Amino acid sequence: MVSTPRIAILGLNYPPEPTGISPYLGSFARGLRKRGLPVRVYTAHPHYPEWEFRQGYGQWTRREDIDEIAVTRFLHYMPSKPDGIRRLLSEITFGLRLAFARWGKPDVVVLVSPALFATAIATIRARLSRRNPAIVVWVQDIYSLGVTETGAGGGTVARVMKAVESATLRAATGVVVIHSRFSSYITDTLGVDPERVQIVRNWTHLEPAPAPDIVKVRARHGWSADETVVLHAGNMGAKQGLGNVVEAARLADERELPLRFVLLGNGSRREHLEKKGQGIQRLQFIDSLDDGGFQAALASADILLVNEKPGVSEMAVPSKLTSYFSTGRPVLAATDAHGATASEVNSAQGGVIIQAGDPEALVREALSLGRDSERCRWFGGNGLRYREDVLGEEAAIDQYAEWLRSLAEKRARPAGARLPDTQGGTA
Repeated sequence: MVSTPRIAILGLNYPPEPTGISPYLGSFARGLRKRGLPVRVYTAHPHYPEWEFRQGYGQWTRREDIDEIAVTRFLHYMPSKPDGIRRLLSEITFGLRLAFARWGKPDVVVLVSPALFATAIATIRARLSRRNPAIVVWVQDIYSLGVTETGAGGGTVARVMKAVESATLRAATGVVVIHSRFSSYITDTLGVDPERVQIVRNWTHLEPAPAPDIVKVRARHGWSADETVVLHAGNMGAKQGLGNVVEAARLADERELPLRFVLLGNGSRREHLEKKGQGIQRLQFIDSLDDGGFQAALASADILLVNEKPGVSEMAVPSKLTSYFSTGRPVLAATDAHGATASEVNSAQGGVIIQAGDPEALVREALSLGRDSERCRWFGGNGLRYREDVLGEEAAIDQYAEWLRSLAEKRARPAGARLPDTQGGTA
């Protein structure tokens, strides 16, 4: 019996990266440690969303302690433009670094996808290990859907991605997904045994913060009191389709509307968007902020925007929603009305859904929300309640930790021995 299983977390992203999957892995590792589970993290150097190594990083191997957790970082190929074959090579080189590294003697290995190909390589390594640890794949995005929905590859690429993803997830002892719609896809389409699947929702990773001085924050960013600020936070990549926001700002300029569209953060498409938006007065770019500045900016905007490329529907649930729901601000989601993002916003009753890729609709709904403070308060209040009732960190990590313990114990038992089911299924 394994009373205190040792956990190894292997993933491409980890703090101090400020956005995307990184904050969840950081709070997850801290949460496991708080619950008495020894944790080690094996990751890359901080590079996201800029896709370049941060100053002071980039050594072949670097070891550091973050929040009393041992973190080992590996150098891997870093493309300046993370698309197609370059992104694939980036993942493969990271996977190879993981494959030839020493992981200690973990009882459970938690692999984070993305990156899928690094996860696949590390899964093979874990399967060949004498120790035979339990393998958990934590699915944040679904690759095979992503290729189709973003148009990143043709039919052959999609079939290869689907085959790799299916084989990797079916080889795992257990699979964690962040939404019930992910669970349906990986069981019905990718062939994963439903008994191996656990749903653990992404939680709000930001610490509670005092209410900001909104007047001062808006003044700091140049936002006037008589304009409606529509803020999109996080990665500026292909699946966000942010050209739609640039065009909405252009329309607001032409019509001299009291709107300001703000893109906060960084990403592979930021430079392109800045060039496309040159000369547009109602479009603003803000660099990534620290947690305090980030929370203050969200709370001081009028509307928080989720924008997705037309066709993106089921591949991901934007991590920014957990932060958005913490602010008391309404969410405006330009996305597929029947997709996972729309489902989440509708479940929270936290905002409005409009069609993706329609700048006219974006301008129209931003004006409507900006003129209706009562409606905004209603959406914002619903989002806050959803964050407290559904997206709580403590309950999520409690569920995760108990499941990891059960997997480790089951792995350690002699063949034929059985364990009682844990809540939500066994693996």
